[in-house]
Amino acid sequence: MKLMDIIKSRHSIRKYKNEQIEIEDLKKILKAGVYAPSAGGGQRSMLVGIYDKRLTSKIGRMNMLNFNRDNLAGSYVSKEQPSTIDDPSIKNGFYDAPCVVAVFAQKNFMFKEADAFCCVENMLLQATELGISSCIVSRGEETFANEEGKKLLTKWNVPSNYSCVCFVALGKIDGKEPKTRERKQGRILIVREGRVD
Repeated sequence: MKLMDIIKSRHSIRKYKNEQIEIEDLKKILKAGVYAPSAGGGQRSMLVGIYDKRLTSKIGRMNMLNFNRDNLAGSYVSKEQPSTIDDPSIKNGFYDAPCVVAVFAQKNFMFKEADAFCCVENMLLQATELGISSCIVSRGEETFANEEGKKLLTKWNVPSNYSCVCFVALGKIDGKEPKTRERKQGRILIVREGRVD
């Protein structure tokens, strides 16, 4: 597949089969993440692949603890692939994905989110090329902001000056691939020689 085809075929998937991905595929996805651009070439992001369905379920429930629906900017994401915004009955923020990558970044670093999301995009595209479905999940810092979460970070040897920015849920889609939405018009401008095309 050409890169643009991979980009166009990537979708946010929130319905997963109860089937683990191959460990070699996870390693390829993680490798794609660490080859992402980083501010000043600092390579500060840290990736933790959680290859344990029982543990991803536990952390997915931690992700939804104290989830305040009052702070939502929207109230609808998808009928085909409902999110926690669409369905308040969802209790696992990872949507029962069997594998999850936690993306960590250095606290108080100006470009930590940019670095983290460059890693995420690389991982999403690599997963798509491998035929693995994915979804970005937020609330990273909040997920580990309790005693249980802190114990996990200590167990994983995550440096104390790092915090979780987000997660990438990975698995095999349960059901059909959603249709690609049409792109909204007016989102691209080209400025040249004082004109806007």
